[in-house]
Amino acid sequence: MIHQYKLNGYNMVLDVYSGSVHVTDDASYDMIAWLDQGVDEEEAVQKLKETYGDKGLTEEDARDILDDIHELTKNGSLFTEDVYKDKAFDLKKRNPVIKALCLLVAHTCNLNCEYCFASQGKFKGQHGLMSFETGKRALDFLVENSGFRRNLEVDFFGGEPLLNFEVCKQLVAYARSIEKEKKKNFRFTLTTNGVGITDEVIEWANRECHNVVLSLDGRKEVNDRFRVDLAGKGSYDRIVPKFKKFVEARQGRGYYMRGTFTHFNTDFTRDIFHMADDLGFTELSMEPVVTSPDSPSALTAEDLPVLMEQYEILAKDMLRREKEGRPITFYHYMIDLEHGPCIYKRISGCGAGTEYMAVTAWGDLYPCHQFVNNPEYKMGNIWDGVTRKDLRNDFMLCNVYAREDCDDCWAKLYCSGGCAANSYHATGDIHGTYSYGCDIFRKRIECALMMKAAESGAAN
Repeated sequence: MIHQYKLNGYNMVLDVYSGSVHVTDDASYDMIAWLDQGVDEEEAVQKLKETYGDKGLTEEDARDILDDIHELTKNGSLFTEDVYKDKAFDLKKRNPVIKALCLLVAHTCNLNCEYCFASQGKFKGQHGLMSFETGKRALDFLVENSGFRRNLEVDFFGGEPLLNFEVCKQLVAYARSIEKEKKKNFRFTLTTNGVGITDEVIEWANRECHNVVLSLDGRKEVNDRFRVDLAGKGSYDRIVPKFKKFVEARQGRGYYMRGTFTHFNTDFTRDIFHMADDLGFTELSMEPVVTSPDSPSALTAEDLPVLMEQYEILAKDMLRREKEGRPITFYHYMIDLEHGPCIYKRISGCGAGTEYMAVTAWGDLYPCHQFVNNPEYKMGNIWDGVTRKDLRNDFMLCNVYAREDCDDCWAKLYCSGGCAANSYHATGDIHGTYSYGCDIFRKRIECALMMKAAESGAAN
């Protein structure tokens, strides 16, 4: 399968199953397109000569281009076959180990964000805080089910986890106390809205947390439209000074700003540029809101062309910043063409419900935080383990080849079929596809690959 597109002056050719990315001239780009469409080689040579003859291209030049395409095909970097489909389900049937937990240490929040998927931290259930005993058992459960895997990941999440900061500290201390004995290495992440950040939190997180995720939607008027406290007051003025202090103390590493864009700020690059230029943050992420279609904040079909343009604007601006020696990182443009994810990850995705699970404040297990308190997806608990083996098996087989809509998609080995939770919320089936999100993802990958071409010095 071949995917071709033109962006920012680059002729991009992606060979889907080998992962090879080629930047070509116009003639080669057209020749590849014709061959991909089933045009006979001799006809393609003559067609190329007719199309570019007035630009000096001869039949010999056209045949040289064809020879180059033959060489790339022979070397397995163009027109490669799908060798993964028959193996995909066997890969996922490997004996699963759990390598990561999302600990919902607080089913409550000190903000009242209207678009919150977690229903302002309650996850459509009751308020509550995780006890140390429950959290300790969750860590033991992770160790017991991690097999020979050494590196284990734990995210303090909510709601707002800093509302239960003392338990977070106690759990990290406990994990550190058993690492040597259990031959494990814990890596902790903190996701916070920033309201509860103190000097103690900063010092602790810098010492113990591999990464921190700081929630900010961008410009003050954008952030304060939805990210408000229980009294309806915007959070921007309270959290931005704390975020600046936090990031400075981390020396600008091991963090990223995570924003959400909605129907009301489809010009989200202005929010990214605000965070970069006005606030000095360089590690950035902006996610499309996922909410009920009847919500005023929901993205619409009319918004999609605007969003596509925004992603291109961002990519071009990031290249400009790179040349000027003041780069920024955008989470969704981080792509490694040489040492990226193995094929297992490219097929199976995040591992929700198998390698990764969410633990509620009361110790219940769910495939991920976006399924919490959905009774259909309660997998068990940290004392009895995974009791819904059928659910785990369903997620085990939830790969890119289990989704019929992905069959003809050129981006499927980049998204691994997409987010199971988004698919479920959009279609009622974890094996479905969230088509709006698919459109956005494909544009992001096109931009990311173009940027790699530009950074490599490919001619345009």
